[in-house]
Parts: sequence; structure tokens; C-alpha cells
Amino acid sequence: MRKTAVITGASSGIGAATARRLAAEGFDIVAAARRRDRLEDLVKEIEAADPAGRRGFVRAVTLDVTSEESVAALAEGLRECHVLVNNAGGAHGLESVADAVTEDWRVMYDTNVLGLMRMTRALLPKMIAGGAGHVVNVTSLAGHVPYVGGGGYNAAKHAAVAVNEVLRLELVDKPVRITEVAPGMVKTEEFSLVRFRGDAEAAKKPYEGVEEPLNADDIADCIAWAVTRPPHVNIDRIDVQPRAQAAPYRIHRTS
Repeated sequence: MRKTAVITGASSGIGAATARRLAAEGFDIVAAARRRDRLEDLVKEIEAADPAGRRGFVRAVTLDVTSEESVAALAEGLRECHVLVNNAGGAHGLESVADAVTEDWRVMYDTNVLGLMRMTRALLPKMIAGGAGHVVNVTSLAGHVPYVGGGGYNAAKHAAVAVNEVLRLELVDKPVRITEVAPGMVKTEEFSLVRFRGDAEAAKKPYEGVEEPLNADDIADCIAWAVTRPPHVNIDRIDVQPRAQAAPYRIHRTS
């Protein structure tokens, strides 16, 4: 029996890479995000890579994790769910707490924390009913190690980590595994660009001199490994960062 994996934030970056990878692993994929056009392109790409249909089935679902109605509509449209990858989120700004932009903090909390809660709450009944569910929460090393300028993002990701740990406690008697994947420096096409509000030159600076930052496929590989372990094996947490990074504030740069 093929299992169904729901992936939020699947229109780009880690979410899209995870959809590709889990489809290759034989999962049926529900790729969910706000940008439907990008999702449709992703579906075509995955289908084109497997014309014989040996990989899992993939479909696009428009989703806004900050909307109760949008999350409810996705849940109602699913017959079953075995894996939920809570990937939707992101960082906005690098201002100090003294100069914090309230709206940036609100958006980060609503996507990284409340979005995770909404999706998990909506799909847990299907995962429990299926007898072998798995929630994967993509957090960040920012959820474990504070750094200057990270106040809002640190706060949101620390909260996401807390939710992940509470879920593990609350669901220990249920057939649902809980995994946190906490990436360090990952170079994707949009994460830094969003953080720097579309300033492409500023968005390049965090990666300057770093020969091999992680990429989205590296994180998808971690997620795929965790969800393909035997059902009795729970991978509690994966911290993953490039060899050149020892902490958010300790990075080896060649120039």
C-alpha cells in the first residue's frame, strides 16, 4: 500500500525537493502551498521524471497555513494521510529587538508556529486512524541557538521546537512518530531573498565565502531517511549543517 505524504511550503526550496524525493521513494504526494502555478510546474516535473508511473502519484493543493479555512479544506479533501511535513515558514528581517518590525514577527509566528499547529491538528486524526503516522517538523538551528539579529525568527523557531517536543510527549501512546529536522545554513532560491525583502545583493551575503552550504536536496534526504525507518523507530531530531558551519554565528569563509 502506498502512503500519502502532505508537504507544506512545497512550491520551492526544501518543500519542493522533499516532494520530489518522497515521490521517488514511492509516496503519493500532496504538494501544498499558496503559489498554484509553481505547484503545477512541480507536478509536471515529477510526472515527467517517471512516465511509467512507478513513483508515487502527485497532486497540487492550494494552501495558506495561516488560514483556518484553507487548512480545513485541505484536510476535508484527503481520504488519508500517513506523513505530514510541516515545512512552510521563513524568516523576515534582521532587525534587533529594539528595532523590531511588529508585522514581521506576527507573520513569522503565524507561519512557523500557528501554521504547524493548524496542519498537525487537522491531519492527526487521519494519521492515527491509519495506524502509522509521522509528523516531520522542519525547524532550524535558530530554534536552538540564538544569534544577533535573529530575535523574531529565533523566537518563532524556538516555539516550533517546543511544539514538536510536546507532541512527542502527548502522542507517545499513539501510532504517530514525531521528528524535528533542524537545518543550519541552506542555500535556496528564496529563503534569504525573503528575509532581505527582495534585495538580491543583500541576500547573497550570508553565503559569501562558504564553498558548500547545504542545499534543499540535503534536507530532503534527511526527511526521506527519517520517514522510511521501520515504524517502531522514531528519529527524534536531526541537526544538519554544512561542514563549514559550527553554529549560526561560527562559519568558516574562504574569503
